[in-house]
Amino acid sequence: MLSIVLTFVTALIVSVLATPALIKVAYLKRLVDEPGEERKLHFRRIPTIGGIIIFAGTLFSYLMWYPFEEMLDVGQLGRALKDFQYIGATMILLFFIGIKDDIIGTAPVKKLVGHLIVAFILVIMGDIRITSMYGIFGIEDLPEWGSIFLSILTYTVIVNAINLIDGIDGLAGGVGLIAAVAMGTWFYYAGANEHAVLAFALAGSLIGFLVFNFSPAKIFMGDSGSLTIGLILSILAIKLIEFPVERLPNDLLGISKPVFAIAALVYPLTDTLRIFIYRIARGMSPFAADRNHIHHRLLDLGFGHRRTVLLIYSTSIFIILLSTSIQLDPSMAMIVTAAVAIVVSQIPGLILMLKRKRELSKA
Repeated sequence: MLSIVLTFVTALIVSVLATPALIKVAYLKRLVDEPGEERKLHFRRIPTIGGIIIFAGTLFSYLMWYPFEEMLDVGQLGRALKDFQYIGATMILLFFIGIKDDIIGTAPVKKLVGHLIVAFILVIMGDIRITSMYGIFGIEDLPEWGSIFLSILTYTVIVNAINLIDGIDGLAGGVGLIAAVAMGTWFYYAGANEHAVLAFALAGSLIGFLVFNFSPAKIFMGDSGSLTIGLILSILAIKLIEFPVERLPNDLLGISKPVFAIAALVYPLTDTLRIFIYRIARGMSPFAADRNHIHHRLLDLGFGHRRTVLLIYSTSIFIILLSTSIQLDPSMAMIVTAAVAIVVSQIPGLILMLKRKRELSKA
């Protein structure tokens, strides 16, 4: 418990103390995002390199307080060292891909190659992969090729989902914080402090960052931040799904691990699925930028930045709590959780559509 608290506090302090200096440097070096494009929601120059703080605070705290002695006592030091090695390596690699994109831009092909390298290191070299569906739709153990494919897909989807929701002040940081705290708490109760430390290192950095990123934002996280958050959350999700059932306390046995992992990331996953379907149905590229995300719908309804993100935070927490309270078999728990998330995600769009129809009829 002490290592988790120290991890969180250290990351928080680093983030809070370092961000003001980074903001000054960003303005001096003109590392800012200019307003102007239709889909941009800010009206002044704002630094875009906040991911440096998220990366630095998380990695520093993780390195400082990783529980090596505890892992040695339980005879799992070898596995811990392997995880530590490959998690650290992929964090550094993906961070530099993101910071290059934030400063001078990166060709999509080069970013794709970078993601494939990261996925190869994690899944093939680090063996951080999903090997079973644990009863979801009757699927248990996966063949090796299926395990590799699903693990790479999981990493790719989560990283890009976090990147796609980084559209308004405080959204990606707050959603990432909620997911990190949810999974970190799960790991703590499961006795997996080595994973809880990583989760709370990210959580501490994100709270400190949100002090400056919550509306009105003084700094944006950029790709360096969203990619770092997505990478860590994808690793935590895979580790949670793969956690040995025999090591779980009784309080966690009734919670489906895959369902809980998906619930922790419900907003980015639901919004990404929805926006991809929307764009493809209209003959657009699924990666084309637009203003059709759920948070854009809420803004169009007049909620404003703060109320929009707070509503999304509340919904995310509700879905997480729902996933822990459903006492059904894994398949039904997945169906119920997904159905509630999908229905909730469609409400802002339906309300906006009805509102516009009323306005047209009056006109």
